[in-house]
Amino acid sequence: MENTPKFSLIICTYLRAKALLDLLNSVKLQQLYPNEIVIIDGSTNTQTEEMVAQNSFDNLFYFKVGIENRGLTKQRNFGIQKVASTSEIICFLDDDTILNTNYFAELIKTYQLFPKALGVGGYISNESHWKKTNSNSATADEFYFDGWKRKEGRRFVVRKKLGLDSTKPPCFMPEFSHGRSVSFLPPSGKIYEVEQFMGGVSSFKKEVFETHQFSTYFEGYGLYEDADFTLRLSKIGKLYLNTNANLGHFHDGSGRPNKFQYGKMVIRNGWYVWRVKYPKPSLKARLKWNLIAFLLTVIRFSNTFTSQQKVAALTESIGRISGWFSLLYNKPKIQNK
Repeated sequence: MENTPKFSLIICTYLRAKALLDLLNSVKLQQLYPNEIVIIDGSTNTQTEEMVAQNSFDNLFYFKVGIENRGLTKQRNFGIQKVASTSEIICFLDDDTILNTNYFAELIKTYQLFPKALGVGGYISNESHWKKTNSNSATADEFYFDGWKRKEGRRFVVRKKLGLDSTKPPCFMPEFSHGRSVSFLPPSGKIYEVEQFMGGVSSFKKEVFETHQFSTYFEGYGLYEDADFTLRLSKIGKLYLNTNANLGHFHDGSGRPNKFQYGKMVIRNGWYVWRVKYPKPSLKARLKWNLIAFLLTVIRFSNTFTSQQKVAALTESIGRISGWFSLLYNKPKIQNK
């Protein structure tokens, strides 16, 4: 590829040595290999460090961080400071992903097609099942977009019936938040303009980090930190998602928070990113946000009776309720950088 910009890959990891090795092996097979790979390890054991020492990967640099730099957003900000000065693009990957061989080639090509792009997201291909269709309509339990359709989840079926669905395309946040994520973009092979995408399959021009950083509000697991960062960035420039930049996401349970804390983060962090995009939403939007948050909590609680992981569903639901009531007396403070 002519005039290919130099790019760095940052992988932040925590207690996932085996998953990280699988990812690195898929990086090794790339048609376009990173100019450097920067591993930021926040693990509390030595398994990841030993794995890196026992395997050989070109251009790899390993850093172990202590408690002061542990957590997804802190590790990312730490990693940004370690990339080469000659790097033009910084890519981020979750440590439990595995890449198709053309992942980086497609990602970097997007910057060449759209020179003003500030960021480009990749596409997770193993989490949603789409069907090509000649019809532009869908049933109540289906979602249609750009010549493709997929089954709706229960939460969206109920939201449709109650008039609480988003009218914006995927990856754009409506005024009441609770929009549709990247998973609602089809595997069309197209490049879509978006205003948010997932941080674990993302890339950004290095120049972006001269004025922006990942918010340290999102401690530890960092739920929705990607929405916060990309929503802030979309206010100053263009973001794209390339559905040909494919990878698989194989969720690894290691290093995840307990279900109570996760449920609490769903509400509080969800409120935070909503107010990043809409600092002063209308009364109608506020009402819708709360109605949907309540509805999703009820649906999650119902899993206590219908799913095999009954305790997890109950614990997360209690966490959501706790997070919801905490907004009455302790709202998060928005950071703008």
